[in-house]
This record gives sequence, C-alpha cells and structure tokens, in this order.
Amino acid sequence: MKHLPVILGIESSCDDTAAAIIQNGYVLSNIIASQEIHQKYGGVVPELASRSHQRNIIPVVDRAVSLANIMQNQIDAIAFTRGPGLMGSLLVGTSFAKSLAMALGIPLIGVHHIQAHVLVHFIKGVHRHPPRFPFLCLTVSGGHTQIVRVDDFFEMTVLGHTIDDAAGEAFDKTAKILGLDYPGGPLIDCYARKGDPKKFIFSKPKIEGLDFSFSGLKTHILYFIREGLKADPGFVRKQLPDLCASVQRIIVEILLGKVEQAVEKTEVRHIALAGGVSANTELRRQFSRVAAEKSWQIYLPKVEYTTDNGAMVAMVGQLKYERQWFDPLDIIPCARYDRMSI
Repeated sequence: MKHLPVILGIESSCDDTAAAIIQNGYVLSNIIASQEIHQKYGGVVPELASRSHQRNIIPVVDRAVSLANIMQNQIDAIAFTRGPGLMGSLLVGTSFAKSLAMALGIPLIGVHHIQAHVLVHFIKGVHRHPPRFPFLCLTVSGGHTQIVRVDDFFEMTVLGHTIDDAAGEAFDKTAKILGLDYPGGPLIDCYARKGDPKKFIFSKPKIEGLDFSFSGLKTHILYFIREGLKADPGFVRKQLPDLCASVQRIIVEILLGKVEQAVEKTEVRHIALAGGVSANTELRRQFSRVAAEKSWQIYLPKVEYTTDNGAMVAMVGQLKYERQWFDPLDIIPCARYDRMSI
C-alpha cells in the first residue's frame, strides 16, 4: 500500500498560535490558541504576540499530534508560515519548525500565508467538489484584502489589492470607535443583524481598477460618529445596531463591487472567498445572492477555516511535498512576502 504522507502545519503570522495534522488532504487535527491579552489594547501588540507564541507553540503542537493519534516520528514533513506577518511572531514559528524538522530529520516547507488561505478550499470535506481552475479568490482579512486569479495550485496572480488599510482593519477600527471589544469584526456582524443597513449612508472610495482603499472610509466613519456624539452623547448607544449594519453594508458593497469588476474583466465565473472576513454573514449572504443572479459558482469556506489556522498551512505543505519542494534549514521568515507564484 502506498504511504500517505503526514504533514504538520504551523501558523504563527499574527496573534493565533495554530498547528494541524493533514494526511491525504484530510484534517486529522486542527488546534488554535488565541491570545486574549490584546483585547485590553484594542489591537495586536507585536511584542506581546511573540511572547505568547513562545508560551503556546509547544503545547499547541503537542495537542495537534496527540489529537491526530500519531507519534512525532510519523510526521513526514513540517510546513510553517514564512510570511507575510509580524516578524516577531513569524520568528517563533519558523524557529520551532526548523528545530523540530532537524530533530526528526524530515523536510521543511515554507508557506505563503495568503496562498494558504486560498488553498484551504482544497482540504477534503470543505466542499463536495473543490474549485476548478481558473478561479478568482477574494482574500479578505485584518491584514490583507486582495483579488487573486488562481490558474493552478501555485500559479496565482494578484489582480487587485488594498492600497492602504484592509477591510478587516476597517471593521476592527470602526468597532473600537464604537467602544466595542477587539476583535470587533465579529461583534459588528452580530449587532448588524438587528440594525437597518440603510439608516446611515457612507460614501464609497473612488479607486480605479481592481484595487481597494479603506482608509478614507475609516476616517469618514470616525468624523461621522464624533459629530453624532457632539449632538447627542448617547448617539452610539442608541444607534449601535444601525451603525454596525450601515458600516457593514458599505464594506460588503465595496468588496462585492470589485469582484464583479474582476469577473467582467477576466470572464472567470468561479469565485472563492477566503480569510477571516469571509466568515462575515452579510458578505456570505450578498455573495450568494449575486452568484445566483449572475450564474457564478461560488465557494465559501467552512467558518473554522476562515481565520488563521494550521490546517491551511498543512494543506499547502502536502501539495509542496507531493512536488518535493522543500526548503533549506537556513530559511528565514519574511514580514513582507510578496511572491505568490512559484
């Protein structure tokens, strides 16, 4: 019987320490340790994130191996997030992966974080049938917003990206302005379900082509809320659901509008979503609505695979292992890692 390689995936690009085991495309375990310490600061503090990774990485990997019901010596390769991300956080994951690979005498595989979000769609069980090439993927998170054309597993072209802030950052900063806890995106999603999305109107940025911009929108929201509070100190408290719904509506409209342009330009009608913001219920609802109207085939990842996780890293690791694409032990992390194709 042919041996099916066992891949350990390690993710540490930001504030989640994650590890997963994949074999033959199936997830045997997927463990994530989130860092609640950042809530009191309203955002990720890089130094605190790297220290938390140092505390979490050994127990997280141990738990992933144990839950997969394997021994460490059964792992065939270790995949880890090389970048992009916070350098201190990446260093912890990289150093651990290199050390364990050296100790076990197995290959090491560096993974592009955004590429991993895209290829999460090929984990078995995520879809009845995985996306067919070519497809477009909107990768949208707290740190990244891109439209990527995917022609093969490792042939990806960025068609458009944010020129300033990411959509997830716009959600989180708006939540902070509204006095909500970090991370604020899921809270806005929750409050928005009870609000009127047309109660307050925010203007869309005029950005040519397929690029995004959320900095101006963020500033508009800030000044709007300040003016509201001047007129009525209880403005946010009284209007919170409507404010959340209105902010969510404009962000979703911006994302959807650019994807519609990309489909028109490329004539590719298979569309995937990826990244933390792809868990947003309104984004999923609107994409499903437009897909039905325009005869798109869409692929929505399971919510557990939208945020940073080890399974997506292990999936890329498996695909690279099959091609024998390994990295040397002196590989270093890259906070800015632009190369999407190999």
